[in-house]
Amino acid sequence: MRLRGRAAGRAFALALLAGLLTGGLAQADVAPGGPEQLTIGDATRKMRKAVVELDAITDTSRAETIGAAVFAQRLQDVRVLFVGEEHTNGEFHRVQLAAIAALHAAGRKVIVGLEMFPWDPQPALDRWTRGELDESRLLDESRWYEVWSHHFGHYREIFEFARDHRLRMVGLNAPREVVRDVRAKGFDALAPEVRRRMPPQIDTTNAEHRQLVRSYFDADDPLHAKMTPEQQEGVYLAQLTWDASMGWQAGQALSVPADPREIVVVLIGGGHVAYGLGAERQLRSGFKGRTASLIPVTVRSGTKSAMVSASYADFLWGVPQTAQPTLPVLGVSLMGRIGKEPTKVIQIDAGSTADRAGVRVGDVLRELDGAKIDGTASLQRKVGDYRWGDSATLRLEREGQMVTLPLDFRRKPD
Repeated sequence: MRLRGRAAGRAFALALLAGLLTGGLAQADVAPGGPEQLTIGDATRKMRKAVVELDAITDTSRAETIGAAVFAQRLQDVRVLFVGEEHTNGEFHRVQLAAIAALHAAGRKVIVGLEMFPWDPQPALDRWTRGELDESRLLDESRWYEVWSHHFGHYREIFEFARDHRLRMVGLNAPREVVRDVRAKGFDALAPEVRRRMPPQIDTTNAEHRQLVRSYFDADDPLHAKMTPEQQEGVYLAQLTWDASMGWQAGQALSVPADPREIVVVLIGGGHVAYGLGAERQLRSGFKGRTASLIPVTVRSGTKSAMVSASYADFLWGVPQTAQPTLPVLGVSLMGRIGKEPTKVIQIDAGSTADRAGVRVGDVLRELDGAKIDGTASLQRKVGDYRWGDSATLRLEREGQMVTLPLDFRRKPD
């Protein structure tokens, strides 16, 4: 299903709030009048519109349409490139891979920076790029479905390219407990060793950035309407924590002394990239190298191009409209660690695989095709084995009785 108008804003708001648990912020689908149309950001571009054509790249500073090779040439002195994504949109990940491949072909030493992992040491990433792990062991040792939860298939080709070309991969995100500490006590309360993971100065007062974050909520969004001013500020502080940590850690991934051929390509939710107001702005406060941004833009079916604010990103890459999500999900939210039953269903996505199968709020998931389900991580790991069109058997507990339901993984109709 494609999201338009208020639905797109509400989806982004849900993603933002969900990010407080998963450690990151997604980018909602482009919609007319949405956040990608704001007149904020770079003063030389924010009053202009940029035309984005399918499978082409728009250089918004020059209002030119270019190809991947020219794109790489124009980044020859860029040290950090932020590439925005919709986490469950395969077309966005295709662009990320194409950008990495173009830079590698141009002779750059690409370092892949990942929102998907915290900044804590990740030996599994090093072992993967050395060819020492297969995919199953990578998922286990990196705890992919605990720290991220989105279907690994969205990122598989990027990881395989990095392994095959021995590209370094680094985790950039702040651990969840750091985000919680900032929301509760502010940045000044962080331990010195944690605070050093972020820019020396963290700008919390940018009015345009606050406008951008607010734009992802509808004025009548029930989630947003129910939040107190203190809760809204907590959400904003969480966003700043992710921006500051991921931006700064991207710069720290570069070699010292500097190697001008190195470039960190940061794979990160588009909400952290838009208008240069998120991670890129926080990095620039203490970083001397040049930075740039790239965000894919959906060109809707039946149209020749899309039009967004020219200040939305330095480069915009047109991608086709595609059914979402690209890879299977069950379509439920589970209680989590705060409940007695960590597999208790608390929300069901209307029209999803779970909804069509008859799963109900309050059900306790037990097994999927014989695999024990003891929380969100094990559920997501098992769902990662399926493709659209596959069938499975779900066992759950309902009001003290065991129930078996047949599942058919099918996309929701547009």
